Amino acid sequence: MDSVALYIGIAVAIVLVAVVVLVALVRGKSKASPPPVTGAPSEADSTTIEAPPSRGLDPDVSDAVADDTAIAVLDRPEAPAGRLTRLRSRLARSNKLGQGLLALLSRGDLTEDTWDEIEETLLTSDLGVGPTTELMEQLRTEIKVQGNSDPAKVREFLRQDLLGLVDPTLDRSLATQRNAQLEVPAVVMVVGVNGTGKTTTTGKLARLLVAEDEDVVLGAADTFRAAAAEQLSTWGERVGVPVVRGPEGSDPASVAFEAVSAGIEGDSDCVLIDTAGRLHTKVGLMDELGKVKRVIEKKAPVTEVLLVLDATTGQNGLVQARVFADVVNITGVVLTKLDGTAKGGIVVAVQRELGVPVKLVGLGEGPDDLAPFDPETFVDALLG
Repeated sequence: MDSVALYIGIAVAIVLVAVVVLVALVRGKSKASPPPVTGAPSEADSTTIEAPPSRGLDPDVSDAVADDTAIAVLDRPEAPAGRLTRLRSRLARSNKLGQGLLALLSRGDLTEDTWDEIEETLLTSDLGVGPTTELMEQLRTEIKVQGNSDPAKVREFLRQDLLGLVDPTLDRSLATQRNAQLEVPAVVMVVGVNGTGKTTTTGKLARLLVAEDEDVVLGAADTFRAAAAEQLSTWGERVGVPVVRGPEGSDPASVAFEAVSAGIEGDSDCVLIDTAGRLHTKVGLMDELGKVKRVIEKKAPVTEVLLVLDATTGQNGLVQARVFADVVNITGVVLTKLDGTAKGGIVVAVQRELGVPVKLVGLGEGPDDLAPFDPETFVDALLG
C-alpha cells in the first residue's frame, strides 16, 4: 500500500508541474508584442499600434485584474480655462509691446521724435510695415481728438486698436469633432520645420483634447527621426492615447493612412498626425507633405492643417509660412515660445500673411502649456 501511495504522489506532482509549465507558456504568448496592422505591404514597412491602458479604467474594478497586470497611472491634463489664466500672467511678464506703447503715448506733448519711437517700437515687435502704418494713423487721430492727458483713456483706445489688429472676428475653433455623417474621425495634420516644437505640440494638443473628453489617436508620421516616434509614444502613454507608428525610414504617408484607419475602426473623435519637420527650401520634401495629405484623404477628409511656428524666429517664420500654405492649405497657426519673445506683433503679422488665424499658443515647457488663443486675453496681457 505504501508503494501505491508513493506512485500516486509522484503522478500528482508530475501533473501539477505540467499545469504550471502550460500556464507559463500561455502567459508568455499573451504578453507578446502586438502584431503589425493588417494590410501592410511588408514586414519591414509594417505599421504597429501601441495601445496604452484605457483612460476609463475604474479604480473600483482593480481587484478583478490579475495580480501580474500593471495598471499605469495616467495624467489628468489641465482644462483649457485654467490654462488661459496661468498663461496670461506669463505673457504679461515677458511681452513689453503694449506697456512700451502706453509709456510713450502718455508723455506730455508728443513730438515727431516720440512718434518715431512709437513706430520703431511697433516695427521691432514684428508687427509688420502694413499693420504698423495702420496703427500709427489710428493713434495720431485719437490723440488729436481725445488727447493723452488721461492714462486710462489712452489705455482703452490703445486696447481697442490692438484688438482690432489681432482681429477677434476670426474663427479660432478647432475642427476636432468626429464627422457623424461620414462616420469618420476628424483628422488634424501638424506641420512645420525642424526645431519649432512640432512633435511636442502634437503631444500637448492630444492632452488638450483628452481634457475635453475626446477620444484621440496619434500618428507618428515623422519616420525620418526615430526619436520623434519615441517622443510621441511617451506623450500618448501619459494620457492613455494609442499611437500608430512604423519603422524608421518607412513611408510617412503609409503611417498616416494606417493611423486614420485605426481611428475609423476605433470610432475615435480625432486623429492627430505628426509629420516630419520639413525644410521649406527642400522642394522634394514639401511635395511629399502634399502626398501625405492626399493619401489621408483616401480614408477621411483632413479637417485641420496646423502650422507650428517658433515665435522667436520673427519675420523668418513668415517665409516658412508662405511656402507651407502653398503646399497644404494651412487652416491655423500654432505659435510656440511666445513667452520667450517681446515681439508679440508676430501674431498680427502671421495672420495678415496667411489669412488664417492663430489658434493655439505655447507659453512654456510644461505638458499643459498649450492653450487656445484668445484675442482679448492676449491684448490685455500685452498691456499688463
